[in-house]
Amino acid sequence: MRTMHARLPLLTLVLALVAPALVGCVTNPATGRSQLNTLSREDEIALGEQGQQELVPQYGGPVQDAALQAYVREVGMKMVPYVEGDYASLPWEFTLLDSEVINAFALPGGKVFLTRGLASRLKSEAEMAGVLGHEIGHVTAEHADKRISSQLIFTGLLVGASIAAGYSDDDLVKVGVPVLVGVGGQGFLLKFGRDEEYESDSLGMRYMTKAGYNPEGQARVMEILAEASKGPREWEMLSTHPYPENRVRRARDIIQKQFPQTVDNPQYGFFQQEYERRMLEPLRRLPPPKQIQQGG
Repeated sequence: MRTMHARLPLLTLVLALVAPALVGCVTNPATGRSQLNTLSREDEIALGEQGQQELVPQYGGPVQDAALQAYVREVGMKMVPYVEGDYASLPWEFTLLDSEVINAFALPGGKVFLTRGLASRLKSEAEMAGVLGHEIGHVTAEHADKRISSQLIFTGLLVGASIAAGYSDDDLVKVGVPVLVGVGGQGFLLKFGRDEEYESDSLGMRYMTKAGYNPEGQARVMEILAEASKGPREWEMLSTHPYPENRVRRARDIIQKQFPQTVDNPQYGFFQQEYERRMLEPLRRLPPPKQIQQGG
């Protein structure tokens, strides 16, 4: 007769196989897809907050200008009322990071970040809305949640097994954050797949249009990325995203099919002068950002 100790690996394997059933699948209100739901809203928020503490210093910390931070938050929050389901109730934060690295990213629980390097190359408020809306889309589509859940299952710290063994939410955060952040900040948040990036493009265009921005702004962001990718720059986000040229074509196809009412319609603005006054001019007056060695 086998001992209880010998049965434990088998029990863990069984729990691993039934973990999805223990947690269950739900329909995501943003995408309409059925997906595995392994993280509660509280888990998402806790993971985002802890990941924020580890990632933000690697990007030089927040830009020390209250007006600039308020502007980024203002634009981001204009889109939050239009997200689906209960996502609007998340503790959304929109932060401008003091880094010349060209990037934008989001963490679970509504933490969205835009680097100074990217903001300085945009030309309108609609373009910034396109970037922030795209990152909001990553949150509402729960792309991060899917990656974390997959990695937890793959590495053996299975959500179903952990709950059955009496693990707490704190234990989940302790394991989930390294999966989220990775080594030196190079975790999955910079490595979404092509389909996930395209899906976030579509969601971002939906949110920005409802907020009164012209979705052409997002296509123009992709043109900026496409042009800049031809030279030797620190375009961190380009190493993991679909070719911007393809995203330009796709964005304009979406506009023609889903948002034809916005074409040449002054009701959907770009707000270039506003962006020049409230973002670009103040950025030029700031001292250069500190050179931060990511992961160091």
